[in-house]
Amino acid sequence: MTIDEIMRLAPVIPVLVVEDQIDPVALAEALVEGGLPVIEVTLRTPTALDAIRAMARVPGAVVGAGTVRDEAQLARALDAGARFIVSPGLTNPLALAARDTEVAFLPGIATASDILRGLDLGLTRFKFFPAEAMGGLATLKALAAPFPEVRFCPTGGIRADSAAQWLACPSVLCVGGSWIVPPGERDMAAVTTRARDAVALRPV
Repeated sequence: MTIDEIMRLAPVIPVLVVEDQIDPVALAEALVEGGLPVIEVTLRTPTALDAIRAMARVPGAVVGAGTVRDEAQLARALDAGARFIVSPGLTNPLALAARDTEVAFLPGIATASDILRGLDLGLTRFKFFPAEAMGGLATLKALAAPFPEVRFCPTGGIRADSAAQWLACPSVLCVGGSWIVPPGERDMAAVTTRARDAVALRPV
C-alpha cells in the first residue's frame, strides 16, 4: 500500500507507546474491531519491535513503526513486519533508504523548508509535528497554502475534542492520536469504544 492509501483508511492513526503490561495482539484486535486498522507503534520502548511482530499477524491490521530516526531503525522495523514508517523529521539518508525499500514513508515536517526538501525527494505526504506546539491548525493552513498537492497527518497534542477541527481541513487526510490508548490502559473494550468514536470524526 502507498502512504496515501494508508492515510485514507481511517481518520485517526493511534500512536502507541507499547509497554510490557499490555497484550499487543489484544490491543490490535480492539483497534481493528473499533474501525482503526492503521496502527503506529513508536520505537520508544524495548518491546516495540516485538509488538509490531505480534500485531502484524492480526487480520485487518496495518501496522507501522513510528519514531524511526535512522536507517538502522528502518531496517529493524521492516524486519519486524512494519508496513509503513513514520519519522519525527525529514533527513535525506532516511528518506532515500525508505525509497530504496519502497516502504510507505511518512516523514515529519514543521516548516516550509522541510516541505520543499520533501518535494525534492518526491514526497507529498507528511506528518505535521509537533502539531499543537508548532502553532496548531492556523500554522498548518498557512503551510499548506503554497503546496496544494501536499496532504498531512498532524500529530502531537491533538485530542478527542480537537481532532474534528483538524480533520475538517482539506489538506488533512488523518490525524495521529495518543488518546485512543492512554498510558496504562488495559481495558480493551474502552479502546474499542474510543476507536469507534474516532471513526465518527471523519467529515461527511
